[in-house]
Amino acid sequence: MFRKTAFAVAMATSVFAATAVQAHPKLSSATPAADTVVAAPTKVQLTFTEGLVAQFSGIDLTMTEMPGMKMGPMKMNGVKATLAPDGKTLVATLAKPLSAGTYKVDYHIVSTDTHRVQGSYTFKVK
Repeated sequence: MFRKTAFAVAMATSVFAATAVQAHPKLSSATPAADTVVAAPTKVQLTFTEGLVAQFSGIDLTMTEMPGMKMGPMKMNGVKATLAPDGKTLVATLAKPLSAGTYKVDYHIVSTDTHRVQGSYTFKVK
């Protein structure tokens, strides 16, 4: 009986360990944060729960609305994404402060354990 119980515990432990190892990185914080209204930022910072591989990670920024104007989505040029010294924060430095409007952040990252994750969110500039 002891052997069967020990075997069952060992199997359950190995399944749990395999699941934990295969966890995907998650966005833990963002500046500007999702669904917020901010003054004209000059950078976007995304911090994840795991280390990132810089050459396979990036941020695209698109203006989706501008006050008083009808327009289609306009991708922002001059956005340069780099990995911060902590290895978990992706920083997009903007060529100039963002104008008033609504912006969509699209990100794609690869963690150091090779998991690829992508996502998006929006924020507004007043």
